Amino acid sequence: MRHVENEAILILDFGGQYAQLIARRVRDCHVFCEIKSYKTSVEEIKNKGYKGIILTGGPNSIWEKSSPKCDPALLEAGIPVLGICYGAQAMTYCLGGSVATAEIKEYGNTSIEFDLTSSLFTGTEKTSVAWMSHTDQIKEIPMGFRVTARTTNCPVAAMENSDKKLYAVQFHPEVEHSVYGSQMLKNYLYHICECKGDWMMSTFVEATIQELKETIGDKKVLCALSGGVDSSVAALLVHEAIGKNLTCIFVDHGLLRKNEGDEVERVFRQQFDMNLIRVNAQQRFLSKLQGIEEPERKRKIIGEEFIRVFEEEAKKIGHIDFLCQGTIYPDVVESGVGDSAVIKSHHNVGGLPEDVDFTGIVEPLRDLFKDEVRQVGLELGIPGPLVWRQPFPGPGLGIRVIGEITEEKLGIVREADAIFRGEIAEAGLDRSVNQYFAVLTGVRSVGVMGDDRTYDHTIALRAVITTDFMTADWAKIPYELLEKVSRRIINEVKGVNRVVYDITSKPPATIEWE
Repeated sequence: MRHVENEAILILDFGGQYAQLIARRVRDCHVFCEIKSYKTSVEEIKNKGYKGIILTGGPNSIWEKSSPKCDPALLEAGIPVLGICYGAQAMTYCLGGSVATAEIKEYGNTSIEFDLTSSLFTGTEKTSVAWMSHTDQIKEIPMGFRVTARTTNCPVAAMENSDKKLYAVQFHPEVEHSVYGSQMLKNYLYHICECKGDWMMSTFVEATIQELKETIGDKKVLCALSGGVDSSVAALLVHEAIGKNLTCIFVDHGLLRKNEGDEVERVFRQQFDMNLIRVNAQQRFLSKLQGIEEPERKRKIIGEEFIRVFEEEAKKIGHIDFLCQGTIYPDVVESGVGDSAVIKSHHNVGGLPEDVDFTGIVEPLRDLFKDEVRQVGLELGIPGPLVWRQPFPGPGLGIRVIGEITEEKLGIVREADAIFRGEIAEAGLDRSVNQYFAVLTGVRSVGVMGDDRTYDHTIALRAVITTDFMTADWAKIPYELLEKVSRRIINEVKGVNRVVYDITSKPPATIEWE
């Protein structure tokens, strides 16, 4: 659902993985934005009345015939435009400048010298660090432009034509590593585009509930409720809009965390008075997953079985018009929707069978990042412990057991995960570490327990620090805590003789192992 407010920024996606991250940074400034393909017509853009346009990065070389191009009319529409990385090169190419392969490519933190007379760099320092990631670079700037930033190896790290309000940067201000990146985006939004910055989560909640009322009317909705933050908030938004016309189906597929099924049933049936059906389908899912090791197949199977269960339950309760899902922004971008590259599919985006028996799908959180979803949850009055609950993927422990899933393996990872999460909370780190869990790696190793030789499972612990789940750093958990967790898991979880800690950031890794 997209709610274009009186002031909005358009982000034109040229296929870069940072498109959603740019959107997140814009919203941090309380400015509404929406993302559309670079193919969007200039006429449509003008009719929407955007306050500004941001051209994203992308994986192509602008001088290749098949690469996405910028419509010249877009840059003559009188709307302030900011080109980032590939977007800067697209602007250059479109206006008659030239782009070429850089003799020395730049990746990562780079020292940059800024021209502080530029409105884009107000409040920054003359020399600072920004995140570079480019193979090509601007060779000749278009007529009417001036260079406003440079590095040792990149003579045009930024340029502008302030009369036409056209700005371009070769670096990525949206990435946290760019020291003054947030300040630059604020300068663009507030000073150049003249946005007020008055878009809040309360605005989103009100607009979404109203839109849901108008879209659904008196029709029936079935909600895919997992008990996680995303599906819980999505369900409550729909519940606020249509009340008892929403039926929540909670599928206990046997892939949940310890005691999770009972907790979900208690909270939503008793506290929120929702129509809730709990389906105990553990054996059904395990049977379908028997012998399956490839992670994408596991995801697809779990996703399809979810839908089949919903269809069966829907037939029992009468006609259902819509399926509600807790799809959020990272799900969409990582599933390759639009022009972005595919990383992996998510069960609530790419795993739906073609013959799904619903009129339509309702995804009220599709445009939000995880922390925004939590803000919506608080606006709706969801208790803090539930709002700040650990993120949990739809396929559950099915993608935290590497390789074939069995009841025994699920029991091992479930117990290890409960110990890890419990100790993190006990140490007071449950709010500062954004996601943490255990993985059964599928690796067995030799060990010694007592006087006996063992050949048992290896558990990997994963914990990350992130604001948007698009990028993440591994959490520097105190060694003493890791030692305690390791000792408890080996002593208390039968079948484990080794515990390791994952110290890989995202990228290059994803947060989940599968």
